[in-house]
Amino acid sequence: MDHSFPAPDAVRPWRTATLVATGFAAVELVILLAIAVVALGRPLAHHAAAARTAASAAPAHTIVAPAPTKPRLARADLEVEILNGNGRQGSAAAEASTVRGLGYVVGNVGNAARADYTRSVVMYRRGYRAEGLRLGRDLGIRAVGPLDGLHPSDLMGAHLAVVIGS
Repeated sequence: MDHSFPAPDAVRPWRTATLVATGFAAVELVILLAIAVVALGRPLAHHAAAARTAASAAPAHTIVAPAPTKPRLARADLEVEILNGNGRQGSAAAEASTVRGLGYVVGNVGNAARADYTRSVVMYRRGYRAEGLRLGRDLGIRAVGPLDGLHPSDLMGAHLAVVIGS
């Protein structure tokens, strides 16, 4: 059985057509990318210019007053709230007696919202960091920080809070 194959020259026109179509597609892609850069570049350029203007208008550096390192109030002038956070009956009352013995004024003594504190914590209101650190040192409590989970109104006028953990 004889088959007739086309001559090798007859196969080349489709290859040429493929190369031409690929070239046109590449040119179209470059044109679409240029349009996208122009369309997206203008808003971004305006945004960058506005940011540069705002940055140049801002002061070079801001001076922040450091938090006082020495307590401003004496122990007798500080009210401390004691909260039981471990669930053991009498823990807050025992801690309140210790705090009173150190010269602090003890305010509210009660239970914390949770009873699963693993560590005791001293928390302080804004502006009373140094006093909170002093109370932590006095009680041997290393975890000292700003109010977390409590609002200043929860302290009923107290400056500091101690949550007793396990």
